[in-house]
Amino acid sequence: MAKLFAPRVSKKERKTIDLSDKLDRDLFRISESKLMQGAQQEVVNLKDIAVKEQVRTKFNDQSLKDLAQNIKENGLIQPLVIHREGMRLTLICGERRYRAMMINNMTEAPCFVLDNKTTEELMAIQFSENSSREELHYIDKADGILNYQLATNASERKIQASLGISKSEVHRSLLIAKMSDKLKDAGKMHDIEKYVLLEFDEMPSSPIKKKIEGLILSGKVTKRSQLKKYIKEGGQTIEPLQKITPSRTAQTPSTAELIQLLSEKSKDEKLDKKTKELLADLL
Repeated sequence: MAKLFAPRVSKKERKTIDLSDKLDRDLFRISESKLMQGAQQEVVNLKDIAVKEQVRTKFNDQSLKDLAQNIKENGLIQPLVIHREGMRLTLICGERRYRAMMINNMTEAPCFVLDNKTTEELMAIQFSENSSREELHYIDKADGILNYQLATNASERKIQASLGISKSEVHRSLLIAKMSDKLKDAGKMHDIEKYVLLEFDEMPSSPIKKKIEGLILSGKVTKRSQLKKYIKEGGQTIEPLQKITPSRTAQTPSTAELIQLLSEKSKDEKLDKKTKELLADLL
């Protein structure tokens, strides 16, 4: 029986399949599955859970209210993740759910309780769980990656393997995390595209860069296209040119002045006889 082949497709009509996103999610699941081994599910009093600074720092009030309403109607579907160290319980994952339950005045919640995890393991769990959920701002993600690097002294390649994200994303995130707090705060406040910050950071120091920085901080430059426009135009909008009348001294000599100049030149003894005669005829 003859072998059947798919019909030939032109290059323009071919679809490119990007496996990078799927690979990253698979790595998240593998990493988190291993790190969550040994977790025990318990019902814990919310007042006993210490909430320290998490990866996520930007919360949408309406989104929290919607989540609180959902939990009120359907219960908590995904338990919190906490770490037990002696008598201390620390929230690792689920701050949005925790805040939503506090809005509902709930007193206890089901939790996955981890014991004897290293700082590196806890940060990896926290990062992967938050990255897979809603509204983790790219600046919060960048700060989380930098904090992970500082805590573990890991190279970019090791961060890539541990957190399941591409090497280029690790590199870009570390660049963003090391920017000034005022730039990062503006990035979150005005929802500035991350490539605006990255390309601005690469600009050499100049008055143009200083002016563009002010526009970014005030939220007037939030898109990459806007940044390119300001860079192309020298960091400022083009104003209509004003008609300038040149001063008298900037004009060419008058006819009388030219005749006087030529007359003086004709008396110059260094000129040859033929040149002197030509100047005399001209005058």
